[in-house]
Parts: sequence; C-alpha cells; structure tokens
Amino acid sequence: MNKYFPGIGRIEYRPDAGPEDTLVYRHYNAGEIVHGRTMEEWLKFSVCYFNAFRYYGSDDYYGDRAHQHQWEDGSRSLDNYKRRMMAAFEFFHKLNIKYYSVSDRDMAPEGDTFDETNRYLDEMVTLACDLQKQVGIHPLYYSADLFSHPRYMNGAGSNPDAHVFAYACAQIKRSMEAAKRMGAENFVFFHPRDGYQTVLQRQFFRDMSHMAQLYRMAAQYKDKIGFRGQLLIQPKPHDPRRHQYESDVMSTMHMLRHFGLEKQYKLYVKPGFSRMMARPYEHDIYMASAFNMLGCIDASDNYPEFNGTSDICARDIRDATYIMKCVLEQSGLQQGGLTLGGRVRRESVEPRDMFHGFIMAIDTFSRALRNAARMISDGCFARSVQQRYNSYKSGLGERIEKGAASFEECEDYVRKCGEPQPQSSRYEHYENMFNYYVYPPRQ
Repeated sequence: MNKYFPGIGRIEYRPDAGPEDTLVYRHYNAGEIVHGRTMEEWLKFSVCYFNAFRYYGSDDYYGDRAHQHQWEDGSRSLDNYKRRMMAAFEFFHKLNIKYYSVSDRDMAPEGDTFDETNRYLDEMVTLACDLQKQVGIHPLYYSADLFSHPRYMNGAGSNPDAHVFAYACAQIKRSMEAAKRMGAENFVFFHPRDGYQTVLQRQFFRDMSHMAQLYRMAAQYKDKIGFRGQLLIQPKPHDPRRHQYESDVMSTMHMLRHFGLEKQYKLYVKPGFSRMMARPYEHDIYMASAFNMLGCIDASDNYPEFNGTSDICARDIRDATYIMKCVLEQSGLQQGGLTLGGRVRRESVEPRDMFHGFIMAIDTFSRALRNAARMISDGCFARSVQQRYNSYKSGLGERIEKGAASFEECEDYVRKCGEPQPQSSRYEHYENMFNYYVYPPRQ
C-alpha cells in the first residue's frame, strides 16, 4: 500500500497544523464526540471511485487528457482496471476513511459478450473483496452504470426498446449480487439519460411506468437474495437530457409515491443540483428530509463552467453547514453517509493533489458538523422558528393544523378579525445568527 502514492502516509488529525500543512486533517477527528455521536458515525465519508479514479483531466469539448498517472494507461484492459483498483485502495487506506462508492463499470470493463462482461466483473469483485479485508473498508454504495455505454443513449429504464430495458435489468441483477458480496450498505440508481429531448418522441406516463417496474423488480430481487442495503435514487436535472424524468427531489418522490414504491426507496441527493436549477443550494436536501426520504448526500460543490458543470471538492463551509444542520435535525443518515463526489481540477496533475482536494472536502464538512451541533444545542433557531408559527398553537390555527377547519370558519374568522397585520420574515436576523456559528467571534 505504498506504490502509487509514495511519500504520503496515513492522514492524521492535527488541529494545530499551519496553513501550508495540507496533508493533515485540521477539523476531522474521527473519534470525537459531537452531538452525542462520533464524527465518523455522523459523517461516514466515502470516496466516489468514478470522480477520483476515472476522471483523467479531460474536457468534453476543449481539451484532451491531462492527468498521466503511474497506474493508468487509459485502456479498457483488465490489467489496467486492476492497477487502478490497487491505486484506489492505497488512496482510501491513506485517506484514513472506511468507505468508498463504486459502480460495476468503475470496477470492470465491458466484454465482447454479456457473459464475458460478467466474468470480468466477478474477477474484479473478488479482488475488491480481498483488498477490502486488507484495509478494513467496504462500499457505502454500489451502483450499475446505466448511462456510459451507447446502448443506453436513449435511456435505460425508460428506453422505448424493450431489449435495452431487459439488458438494464440483467445488469442491475448482477450488480446487486456484487453489492451483496462486497457488503455495500446502499444500492444507488442513477439514470441521467432517462428523460427526453423533445415532447414529440416520448410517451411520458408509459416511460415512467416502465421505470417504476424496473424499481419494483429491483426491490423484489433485493429481498430474494437477502441483500440488506438501502435502495437509493439520485435525481438529476437537465444534463445531458433536455429534461430528466427524475429531475429533482419532488418529481422523484411523486413518482415513487404514485407507483407505491416510497417505502422501498430513499433519495441520494446532490445539493449542487439545486443551484443549477436556480434554487438554494440546500433546497433538495431539506425537501427530501421533510418527507423522511433523505438517505445519502453527495458532498461536493457544483458550479457552472464553460463546458457545463463541474464536480469540485467541497470547500464552502457555509453551504456545508446548511447540510449538516439538516442531517443532525433528522438524527443522521442511518445506512447512508456523505459521498465525496468532487474531483481535482484538470490542471491538478500530481497524485498528491487528490489528497489535497479530498482532505479539504472532509475538513469542510467536519467543521460544518461542529457548527451545526452548536446551532442545535443553543436552540436559537428552534426558538425563533417556533415563534413564527405561534398562531397555529391555538384557536383557528390549531384547527387548521389538525385538518379540522373549513372555508366557512376561515371566512367567519376574517370577518371578525379583519385584515392580518404584516409580519416581518426577519430574513437578515436569521442569516446574521447563521454567520455567528459559521464564523464564530474571536475568543
């Protein structure tokens, strides 16, 4: 475990580290008790295999591969996948965390036939299980890549071709078996190509019915093989499709509830997607949590760039604090955790740059956890919010809250009490309080 990242040991907690000490954790102390649990239990950090080890520093339109690593020759050979996996496990071990997240095509290439593809995957799963035992980690989630291969260019679960739908189901079946072998705690469905480019070529309800049938079969197969992982769906907005059927949290929850699948699934939410859709960064996280559907979080930042969007290593402590406040308020993510879904920049070509980026992300959310814990323990926000809803504690407000009021009662109330008095939202007050915890005053 010292071949591909020589000169770098296991990353340790050093709260007194200086500004140039970027190969240590200044804030992440795995065993520290915060709000009743250890940091490690609250955060459950996982490295996204795809963004860490399958991004080669290329831009879709404006640049070829910039990252030249010892373990990577850019080929689809099984030997290259094995070297990549060895490098990945060395990285996970030295980063000193207990989880990673991976898909079937991250682990093994496509073969010339379906059976050959599965032989490759079985061999790589065996290697991964051996490495997991050596370093003491396992997947936070496993998934089936239903978007990279050209067969899925028109989608997977919503594809108008039943042959492609069947292939996707067969691939998910094998992936769920691999997830069980590897001890994955979750299984993620990510369908960025299941949508439409124009309303002229699709039957929307039919497409979503097919996707629901795929999800129903997956839940049945999970029970059949005794896989104990949580099933998760990751919503995705308008890229690469003009519109995805699972474009955000609300649309995905509606589909699950319509087809009676809300008890079998939770959501894996990337908060940066909210920003892409001109909503607050944390919007989808709080919406999923409100309906008890938040299962896992992608801990990366996402900012529009010249070629679309870029998953970058999390660095915004303010945004991260919003997220951790929500996680603490719902008492954690249970089987889920925080997937470090960022990647280093194209111009960051040294292997140690990967450590710098992921350490920064881990420290960002660790500091955010402490911020959120202080907020909740102090109770300032809880008291202020409760005051805003005081009118629902008695009288007509209480009847509205219980679902017992009628239009006639509301009209009588207005006739009796007249025009309501404007109540300030006190927006600036709340943001000022928030700043107190994110940027505490000097001692």
